[in-house]
Amino acid sequence: MPFPMLYRLKVKLLKTPRGNLLWRRWSGRRGLDVGSYDRLPEYVRRYAPGRSFCDVGCMWGVNGEYAFIAEEAGATAVKGIDVFGPTPEFEEKRRARQSRVEFILGDVSRRETLERTGQVDVVLCAGVLYHHPSPFDLLVALRQLCRETLILRTSTIPEVDGLPNAAVFYPMLPEKHRRLWNLSSLGLRQQVGISGPFDPQQGYGNWFWGLTPSCVRSLLAAAGFEVQGEATEAFAQTFVCRAVARPFDHALPSEGDARALAAEISRAGVARPA
Repeated sequence: MPFPMLYRLKVKLLKTPRGNLLWRRWSGRRGLDVGSYDRLPEYVRRYAPGRSFCDVGCMWGVNGEYAFIAEEAGATAVKGIDVFGPTPEFEEKRRARQSRVEFILGDVSRRETLERTGQVDVVLCAGVLYHHPSPFDLLVALRQLCRETLILRTSTIPEVDGLPNAAVFYPMLPEKHRRLWNLSSLGLRQQVGISGPFDPQQGYGNWFWGLTPSCVRSLLAAAGFEVQGEATEAFAQTFVCRAVARPFDHALPSEGDARALAAEISRAGVARPA
């Protein structure tokens, strides 16, 4: 049986409620930490006390709930960032709780948003990475934001045996190929760009990337994070990471340095069209 067919069968099996449940039980017996979306409050309560905290992507479907949990857990200062909102539900909760959670309307991958937010100790980013057309740039921005701990939860695809760091780019896939990644059987009601065609007007609402867990780990390492804990699911992964290195940055040289570098490359003869 051809390799792609075996992988398709694996994905289709994991998409069934029974197959997914069996996979979770089997993974637990193997000693893996089996994850769940419902565990996010547990992570927030563990890492937020006594630390400054920011939830990146804090509105969609949760109305700032994790920011409020961090505040209740004893975070010293709490911010939430999103590209839309604040929602009426968020505003009502903030009034009712007399909360000091600060909402920032902005795109965290843009410098002006990072400058407005400043650095914080703990960053939560859940349900965002696969919606970004450039996930590495997003992780670099999170590293610039984060001083200590990143809690990252993201949709993933199953590993491809023998092909670590594999990924699927969803936009422009034909409908018959998108169908493999439709997770409505597991309760996802809408996946823009998968359950329907890519919609440029939806912006970040589209699903851009299906990343394998190994691919996310490598992206995190390249962006300056060390994975210290991981909870696994068939189609999602939660990573707890420590900020360990400078964020990736490519600084443009000065005019003089640029000319000197160009001359050195020319002398060495190493520049060849790829």
